[in-house]
This record gives sequence, structure tokens and C-alpha cells, in this order.
Amino acid sequence: MNKAKRKAIIAGNWKMNNTRPEAKALLEAIKPLVANAEGKIEVIACVPFTNLETAVNTTAGSNVKIGAENVHFEEKGAFTGEISAPMLTELGVEYVVIGHSERRQYFGETDETVNKRTLAALKAGLKPIVCVGELLWERECNITEEVIARQIKLDLWSVTAEQVKDVVIAYEPVWAIGTGKVATDEQAQEVCAFIRAQLAKLYGQDVADAVTIQYGGSMNAKNCAGLLAQPDIDGGLIGGASLKAEDFNVIVQAAVNG
Repeated sequence: MNKAKRKAIIAGNWKMNNTRPEAKALLEAIKPLVANAEGKIEVIACVPFTNLETAVNTTAGSNVKIGAENVHFEEKGAFTGEISAPMLTELGVEYVVIGHSERRQYFGETDETVNKRTLAALKAGLKPIVCVGELLWERECNITEEVIARQIKLDLWSVTAEQVKDVVIAYEPVWAIGTGKVATDEQAQEVCAFIRAQLAKLYGQDVADAVTIQYGGSMNAKNCAGLLAQPDIDGGLIGGASLKAEDFNVIVQAAVNG
């Protein structure tokens, strides 16, 4: 990681896990473990909508920030079951995951809707964590770079150079999400460097160098050190390991020391 140029961020993505009491207990366990990261890296917990108020209240005064797992692209209206960006900011939410592979796979997310959600989040003052990544078939067909380039261009369409400074890109090879598989350090670095090169084409090298790029494919307590040692991997979007305070802390400490 190059923390001199950009912020290192470790974000937990809880997915559909934890009731409010469970969320409070997990965050209470995490807070003292990661307190030493304050001023060094950003620590985030992205939690289900039902846990957001509990999470914001539990982490108040700590260095743990709270994110949501999705956001709608309209501010209000007849969109049953959806949550708007102003609703999130009113709660005290700072970050939001957009375009996670599970949203794309199970709920029909497209690059167009990811772009709309990203723009809505930025307009409301949220910091989007925009997810990109290739399917296993796409990697086997040797079109990873084509897929990633397309996603970056479409997902960030009309996002300005000033706005992109508040965007985090999470590279999550879909074949490594929830499968226990993980890209090698070299594979992850190669794609994250490619993402930065695409950002440089769109916004210039200085802007690209300032954007945080996370790895999000089954990073855990055992493999985090090698991944976080890579020059273009600035943190992680952590799934299963974020549900265990001790494991999550190992990853945070690897980022602090990286």
C-alpha cells in the first residue's frame, strides 16, 4: 500500500447477517481492538439496513465508520422496499457499497444502475464503495481487462475528477466471493494496477494515484498480509472474516502495519 498517496481502508461487508443485539455486540468487540488504527487507516462496518441506527449509535465517538450495503438512485418516491441516499445520511451513515457481485447476480444490478446509485450517493454526501470484478468464465476466456475497463468506464460515467476522490473501488473477482478461493497476491495486484491505469486514462495520473482500491475476494486473517503488501491494493472489502472481531482485527492490523 502507498498510504502516503491515498487512504488505506478496511471495510467489513456483513451481508445479510446479525440482528441488532448481535450487531451491537460485534461492534463493541471490534472497537477496542481497532482503536489503534485511528489516524492511520479507515475502518468501516457496512451493515444491513435494520442495523444502521444501532451501528451508528454503538460506534459514536470511536474510529469505526458505518456504511450501508446498498442505496437507491432516487431521493424518494414509489419504490417499495428501497432506501434513498438522504435516508442514509440522516442516520449518520458515511459509506455505501454499490454494485456488489451479489447485487448484480441476484438482484439484476447493471452497470447503468450502479452508475445511477453512485451519482445519487455522491450527491447526498455519501462515499461509494463501487465494486467491479470478472466472472470465472470471463477470466478463463482471458477477457478480465476488457470486463474491468468496461465496468470502470460505465460505473463512473459522468462522475467528475473532484467527485471520484470520494469514491473507493473494490476489486472483487466474482469467482472468489464466498467460495473460499482467493486470487493470488500477484493476480490481485495485476488487476488493481489495471484499475488504476483505467482511472488515469479517465482522470489523470494524479487523481488515479489518490483513489483507494480495495481487494474484495475472500480476504481473511491468513492471506491479508500478502495482499495488503501489494502497491496498488489499499485495503479490503471483507466478507465472512468481518463477522469475527478477532479475524477482522488481524486484517486491520495488517493494514496499519503495511
